[in-house]
Amino acid sequence: MTERVAIEGRLVDADARFMLHARYGHFTAMQVRDRRVRGLELHFERLEAASAELFGAPLDRGAVLGSIRSVLGDDVRDASVRVYVVETDRPHVIATAGPPHEAPSHPQSVKPVAVQRYLPHIKQASGMLQGHVGRLVEREGFDEALLTTEDGLISEGSITNLGAFADGRLIWPDMPMLHGITMRLLERMDVPQERRPVKVADLAGFDQVFLCNSWGVWPVGRVDDVPLPQDDALMGRLREHYDRIAGDPLD
Repeated sequence: MTERVAIEGRLVDADARFMLHARYGHFTAMQVRDRRVRGLELHFERLEAASAELFGAPLDRGAVLGSIRSVLGDDVRDASVRVYVVETDRPHVIATAGPPHEAPSHPQSVKPVAVQRYLPHIKQASGMLQGHVGRLVEREGFDEALLTTEDGLISEGSITNLGAFADGRLIWPDMPMLHGITMRLLERMDVPQERRPVKVADLAGFDQVFLCNSWGVWPVGRVDDVPLPQDDALMGRLREHYDRIAGDPLD
């Protein structure tokens, strides 16, 4: 018989059945503004590296751009876009578009969770772990989860990278993590930078702690119940650097 899939008693078509099986893969998330994307080449590099590792296959950049243009249509200029590369019989490129997302404007709260991702350098399509820990901390009134080891070493957030300033230096955790696109763009900032082990207990001693992802950059105001120092000048420098980065055209 032909495979059948029902959602709440309603039979669905072949495309819906395909989406059910398309769970093995990776993706990248981007913010489109005026049909431009910051760090578009970095998104391609991420997709190409993950496709080579997971599938042993090259990435068709034309299929990626074509999918983004199709999902935007002719009428959408600003959007949150995700590009998935998932394998069923072969790798397929899928793009989704939704309303644009801006970075939070006020300091956010974070809660450490002792868990680490498998293959952390790959932005995995399933996302079960991050979704679960994100919901757990949200129920406790926090905005984001910090993924840590049992002894408190920080790797990343559930959907973010964490950075901090200390004595004029930009510090990144020295742990296996997703090397985020926004993190890579901030690494181009003209300021001394280093990777080093960062523990949860260290955060209160930094001049400014922040989170970043495709939404942008925003400050961390509290970890657990411990308030963190706020430096508007440092956050202003970060945002100024990020805002100056020109987007690459999609058309």
